[in-house]
Amino acid sequence: MALKYGVSLPQGWTMDLTDKKDPVEAYEAMTSVAQTAEECGYESVWLVDHFHTVPRPSQEVTFEAWTTTAALARDTRRVRIGQLVTCNSYRNPALLAKMASTVDVLSHGRLNFGIGAGWYEHEYRGYGYDFPDAPTRLRQLREAVQVIRAMWTQEEASFEGKYYQVRGAINQPKGVQQPHIPLLIGGAGEKVTLKLVAQYGDACNVSGDFATLTRKFAVLKQHCEDVGRDYDSIHRTAATFCIIGDTDEQALAALPERWRVQLPADAMAYALVGSPDTIRKRIAMCEEAGVQELIIIFPDAVGLKSIRRFASEFMS
Repeated sequence: MALKYGVSLPQGWTMDLTDKKDPVEAYEAMTSVAQTAEECGYESVWLVDHFHTVPRPSQEVTFEAWTTTAALARDTRRVRIGQLVTCNSYRNPALLAKMASTVDVLSHGRLNFGIGAGWYEHEYRGYGYDFPDAPTRLRQLREAVQVIRAMWTQEEASFEGKYYQVRGAINQPKGVQQPHIPLLIGGAGEKVTLKLVAQYGDACNVSGDFATLTRKFAVLKQHCEDVGRDYDSIHRTAATFCIIGDTDEQALAALPERWRVQLPADAMAYALVGSPDTIRKRIAMCEEAGVQELIIIFPDAVGLKSIRRFASEFMS
């Protein structure tokens, strides 16, 4: 299967809309990126689920994920739309399943539903959510994905858990896609998160260098074997970062300062940053590691040039 490509949209979270002082202009710039990705043949576009900017909270615009997902469902026609990833803690999972079902209809069956345990404590505190420890958030995620699948597959969903309960919940319409909306579980944890993928997920999202990707997919495969799941039934995605230059040096020099403090220290050794030849080699290494879809952050996405150049260089 040929490698697919998605685009992480400029949503404001990483200070990527700071030059758009009018929020309407900022939204239109974001949706223009989605429309350009669609025109260029990308498989998917993706949103984050955050309220406060990084690397530090600021007053800059950050668009909410699910209202934006719904809007993009009507702003586009072909490209798939997903979240990397919805924070489970921010919405009741039964309501979230209902929201997703509605958006799948709005998009005529183009929703990728992404969910994770959540991590950004500043947002939790700021918005008045409890911030339990990581094991508790993962236990909540385990229950949530069961609730969501029940809402998508049962006529009257029922679930009795420690954290969530639904009792005869009706969810109509359930969406367009069959047997249900694809469920992507994001996160790096090998013992818990990847086991959840094997048990309940239709897709996963990981990140890291090529050795890390290879190891995580091997762990996922073992989890699949342990629970009797076909490993190849899980769509494997990875997040990456892209700056194209005529030379490696030119690409590295174009790295925005705000990203220097956000990326892992060794990211430039495996991210899609460099000349076209360097990027081709790294794409091949991602594919060799087991990636089926690369979801790409373009730091200059608003300008659209990099999105078009990548499609011309690597997707034709």
